[in-house]
Amino acid sequence: MGAMMRKLWWLALCLAALPSLAAGIDGAQILQKVDRNLEPESYESYRQLTDIQPDGTKKVSVLYTMKKGRDKIVALFLAPASDKGRVTLRLGDNMWLYIPEVGRSIRITSLQSVTGSVFNNADILRVDYTAEYDVEGAQEQADAYILSLKAKTGEVAYDRLKMWVDKKALLPVTIEAYAASGLLIKTLRFTDIKDFGGGIKRPATLETDSPLQKGYKSVMQWSGLKKREFPDEIFTLNYLPRIQELRK
Repeated sequence: MGAMMRKLWWLALCLAALPSLAAGIDGAQILQKVDRNLEPESYESYRQLTDIQPDGTKKVSVLYTMKKGRDKIVALFLAPASDKGRVTLRLGDNMWLYIPEVGRSIRITSLQSVTGSVFNNADILRVDYTAEYDVEGAQEQADAYILSLKAKTGEVAYDRLKMWVDKKALLPVTIEAYAASGLLIKTLRFTDIKDFGGGIKRPATLETDSPLQKGYKSVMQWSGLKKREFPDEIFTLNYLPRIQELRK
């Protein structure tokens, strides 16, 4: 009965969006603008991930990240010392973790977390939303659009997303991530709008928690986000041992 009610809820949301769509809301176009407002097509950045346990204990990870196009991203771990030098690579739906101690890469999945975080690998190695999701419906509120998104394939970490988008900034405010069963997996909250320069003005902080991991919380903070072009060569398994060379 619970699963049926959740499916009915999604159907109601999509139906409720129809009048708004008829009035001129283009959900797909809004989502494309969200992607580009969050980050350029090719860029580098630094991120700090703080994982907070129920007892207040914290683990901090620092990553140097490079992204190109809609579906290529690589991240080098700078801290903690136990993870330093490790590299994660994502090409479309495929992900790998390079471990320098053993000199090879292993396959990882989107729902795993290389940091042991509430953020999974799909969150840490996020590609464009338009690469993973189709817009099923769009609603308009006084200060926000609400987009209902459906995964394009079964390889995507979340089957559905409900995204609140600030109407003026065209940036996400809150995202609820759901499993195919309708179960809420986690909630993502974007805060702290910052001007990074070069026309990039976006949230510098992303927080998440999950009803499946009660008492745990994870925070991702961006710095040094700027446009930078990269050759396709660096987004390959063979290049992962050399990623450190790209830091300026």
